Amino acid sequence: MQYVIIGSSAAGISAIEAIRTKDKTSKIIVISDEKNPLYSRCLISYLLAGTIDEKKIWYRPGSFFKDNKVEALLGIRAEKINAVKKEITLSNKEKLKFDKLLIATGASPKLEDIPGIDKKGVFPLRTIEHTIEIQSMLDKVKSVAVLGGGLIGLRAAYALKNRGKDVSVFVKSGSILSQIIDKDAAGLMQKRIEEKGIKIFTGVAAKEIIGAKSVNGVTFEDGSKHDCELVIIGKGVSPNIEIAKDSGIKTNWGILANEYLRTGVEDIFTAGDVSETNDIALEEGSINAIWPAACEQGRIAGLNMTGESETYEGSLAMNSIEFFGLPVISVGITRPKSDKYKEIVKKD
Repeated sequence: MQYVIIGSSAAGISAIEAIRTKDKTSKIIVISDEKNPLYSRCLISYLLAGTIDEKKIWYRPGSFFKDNKVEALLGIRAEKINAVKKEITLSNKEKLKFDKLLIATGASPKLEDIPGIDKKGVFPLRTIEHTIEIQSMLDKVKSVAVLGGGLIGLRAAYALKNRGKDVSVFVKSGSILSQIIDKDAAGLMQKRIEEKGIKIFTGVAAKEIIGAKSVNGVTFEDGSKHDCELVIIGKGVSPNIEIAKDSGIKTNWGILANEYLRTGVEDIFTAGDVSETNDIALEEGSINAIWPAACEQGRIAGLNMTGESETYEGSLAMNSIEFFGLPVISVGITRPKSDKYKEIVKKD
């Protein structure tokens, strides 16, 4: 038996651990385009803020792969899956056979489709490499523009304000955190953040990132301009489904998975931020791209790859955040898309 796992963040690591509880000897190969993947993605904004050091970001020891008898192909991309031949083509052009495959490719930052996005000084905030690159240029940065008012954008803004930078957040929608809290709660959070010196502009769309080779500002559709030396793109993430789509595996928003985390192709499983599974509140397929869901999906997928039949009931959208001493927790459906929902308690 040869298990292959594409992706080595929360879902992939949990799958390895689950497989090894049932199968101590079969070969496991993990493929990751990151060279140092054993870190907690949830903590990178704290690393950027300087509130933790790099030692605290690693959630598994460097010996993890060796301890679990895993062959780790790091810094390499899986580019194609041949489901019939049970074969994967890698970015180094090598081919790899599998008996059981887990696709745990995660998600990638959504990038603005605007001129100047490729200039020096423009970054998403998704990996430890992004964090290290941003940190390396902070000595030359006075002003930062954050494009996006979701979790990623605001965490980046908070981190860079903590580093003493002049930070402005530009939000295309009418309020911050529009995917996880209602407008009233967003207003309270915006007030607190602005009181601490971060400027927030809502209802504005970026037109162009300007500068020669490096960033020196952003222009907006309303004709305004903001001078800055650093731009953070915080527009959320998109699931990395391309390898599945190109291989005939059924996808929608994410890779479609049943209650056993199986795809529609025999012996191919999926877990994590790339997987479209049951949302308990919505009672339909969705992606709740949160760490606990990825870990649980990875665990169940790993067990089922060994022949178990454990079911995954689904997940809930949930987030817990705090900015400048104001905590917010949201769970389930926070912004209904229809009028069938009734608001029972607004203020307690």
